[in-house]
Amino acid sequence: MPDADDVRRTALSLPDTTEKIAWSMPTFRVAGKMFATLPEEETSLAVRCPKEERDELVLAEPGKFWIADHEAGFAWVRVRLAALEDGDELRDILADSWRQAAPPRLLDAYPELGLPKAD
Repeated sequence: MPDADDVRRTALSLPDTTEKIAWSMPTFRVAGKMFATLPEEETSLAVRCPKEERDELVLAEPGKFWIADHEAGFAWVRVRLAALEDGDELRDILADSWRQAAPPRLLDAYPELGLPKAD
């Protein structure tokens, strides 16, 4: 089960990512744009997620994903760290959120991160 240290290490391994405290919690930003936070005493992760996909995730895996009331109008979803299978799942979630916030120059420079894996 990944923990807050794994989140921090994985997020900071993504290109041009920095950590900044905002709203009394760690936030992770790519090129200055936030893509992840560690709220709820660092037992969960908040990441960018298109609303349509977010709603599907919450319906499919409510033990893992949920929507915080104050984020309902935004394209963000919460992830319970204890419900994640392993570090690979954590990296996939963080990389997906990173892609949504990263500028085109970074997506072009890191093509392995620029597009989701084809099924």
